[in-house]
Amino acid sequence: MNDKLRPFHLALPVDDLEAAENFYCGTLGFGTGRTDTRWIDLDFFGHQVTLHLVDDHAGGVDTNPVDGDAVPARHFGVVLDMADWQALADRLTEAGTDFVIEPKIRFEGEVGEQATMFFLDPAGNALEFKSFKDPDRLFAT
Repeated sequence: MNDKLRPFHLALPVDDLEAAENFYCGTLGFGTGRTDTRWIDLDFFGHQVTLHLVDDHAGGVDTNPVDGDAVPARHFGVVLDMADWQALADRLTEAGTDFVIEPKIRFEGEVGEQATMFFLDPAGNALEFKSFKDPDRLFAT
């Protein structure tokens, strides 16, 4: 495996491009790159996420049980340092975000102890933001 971190690209379907832009750029504070009438490139912590307008978005949320929560099986997100995670959790709470999983500590006292929260974007795409008590344990078993 290459030791150099490389930016990833992810594309998400959305059914209302304006609502998605307001959420990702306004509520979450992401920057924009190139745009078109049917898509927007976002700066997702130095990675590229493209929101694609689709005419027939058949969203749905399948879940798996993880540490007592029903975790959306299809989701994406980012691992933040704890201060940034807490600031985002506070901002989302203040904005009245309807969390799928409220900001919480998961696996407390275990190797994978982490802060986590899940919520949906306006098109129903699930996002997870997390932070590890010990960032060096991100892939520890």
